[in-house]
Amino acid sequence: MNYPIYGACQCGQVSYELLNKPKRVFACHCTECQKLATGPYSVTAVVNTSDIVFKGEMREWSRVADSGNSNNAKFCGGCGNRIYHYNPDDMSLIKLKLKPVNLEDDKVFAPTEHVWTDKKLSWCELP
Repeated sequence: MNYPIYGACQCGQVSYELLNKPKRVFACHCTECQKLATGPYSVTAVVNTSDIVFKGEMREWSRVADSGNSNNAKFCGGCGNRIYHYNPDDMSLIKLKLKPVNLEDDKVFAPTEHVWTDKKLSWCELP
């Protein structure tokens, strides 16, 4: 795959340029990700902040995760698409949880693992 690759929210107000391959891609089955995805799981790619460039204005929302960490989310104020998550209490990691939104090449976000599978919906089959 050739980098950079480009993605955007549903309305196109927020876009991003991914400069390098994600460090990790997983499907999360926790109940919060089920709500986020309005489906059985949410796909998340973890990338270094230095490997991504955003354009456009985003709004922010936060909650406390089951771990006790702060989980902040950036999203498009126009269409509401979630763009990424981050933990402001642990900036030493400097990683973003990028939501795969309207990518030119979707293969970069194929999950290699499933997490929180004890919360998966009964009808969801794991590979």
